[in-house]
Amino acid sequence: MSTELTELHFTVSGRIARPVAEVYEAVADPAQLSQYFTTGGARGRLEPGAEVTWDFADFPGRFPVNVVEADPPRRIVIRWEGIAAASDDGMTTTTFEFEPIDEGTRTLVTITESSWQATADGAKSAFGNCEGWTGMLAALKMWVEHGINLREGFYR
Repeated sequence: MSTELTELHFTVSGRIARPVAEVYEAVADPAQLSQYFTTGGARGRLEPGAEVTWDFADFPGRFPVNVVEADPPRRIVIRWEGIAAASDDGMTTTTFEFEPIDEGTRTLVTITESSWQATADGAKSAFGNCEGWTGMLAALKMWVEHGINLREGFYR
């Protein structure tokens, strides 16, 4: 049996003390996403067929985001360009899953992104995105629970 590593992927998750529909909306709605995550702004709602771009102060320039799937309030799947991505088209796939917990009073948010080449460049990209999605979850929690933009001034 071979245990050779051929592709890199990761999963991060966190619990938000708000109902699933409210948490889903904070991710899908570009006005809210721009308040706590896309420090340079988000354009377009996360729904299939939408023309969506994200801009970040720490990585300036609008990134096109392809919405593959949106199943409110449970799941969003996007694809976007990744350095050293393992796919033939150079894209990675990010899946957001929203699960109601504690009798619907809280939401478990799970973000999985795949995949990168099992190389030094692939690892650098995967680790960087893992850090980004972990930060996004913390910022999402602060925004939805307390109305605080955790990333304000963080990158510039």
